[in-house]
Amino acid sequence: NNKLKINPSKTECLVVSSRNNFATESDDITEVRLSQSQSIVCTDVVKSLGVHLDEHLTLSHQIDKVVQSCYITLRNLWVIASKLSFDLKKQLIHCLLLSKLDYCNGLYCHLPDFQIKRLQKVQNSCIRFLFGKQIKKFDKVTPFLKKAHFLPVKQRIDLKIALMVYKILNNVAPDYLRECISAKGQLSHSLRHEEDFFLLDHPPLPR
Repeated sequence: NNKLKINPSKTECLVVSSRNNFATESDDITEVRLSQSQSIVCTDVVKSLGVHLDEHLTLSHQIDKVVQSCYITLRNLWVIASKLSFDLKKQLIHCLLLSKLDYCNGLYCHLPDFQIKRLQKVQNSCIRFLFGKQIKKFDKVTPFLKKAHFLPVKQRIDLKIALMVYKILNNVAPDYLRECISAKGQLSHSLRHEEDFFLLDHPPLPR
């Protein structure tokens, strides 16, 4: 309708499948043909809005990129750490590091613990950069996280999702999000397990 034309040289195609299915038809799909002369080659990883998506939606490639980018930034910041004040360090961490950890972090919900721990190690490194010599080599970072008022990675993910649900239920979120969930209505006769009015309805999955 908008008369948009796909540029095959700048377009990538991803076939998403479950890694539990060892033999599927998606394994045979190698390209999407637009015409006799144009086609889009399928890849294992694509980038959409800054997020790397793999064929099994494990987000492992996305975690790799975030961790790598954060450690490169931290290494550069350590070079000038002695010239920075505590407040300036904290501001740089928020702008250059936590912003990367928080970007689209709602997608990290229900990821395996070992992936979340990789992101938590990045945040722990940020805390060590912030407090410097105040933290010894084998000291626990948790007390310093509280002192800096930084939520751990897992709680930051939960907060992002809770904030999004709050905006949806209070008609602050965009329409395309408000159509996804709604609060359950109160029934005249309901079972005990259905009396939790904090439960949400969601559209049925497409077949």
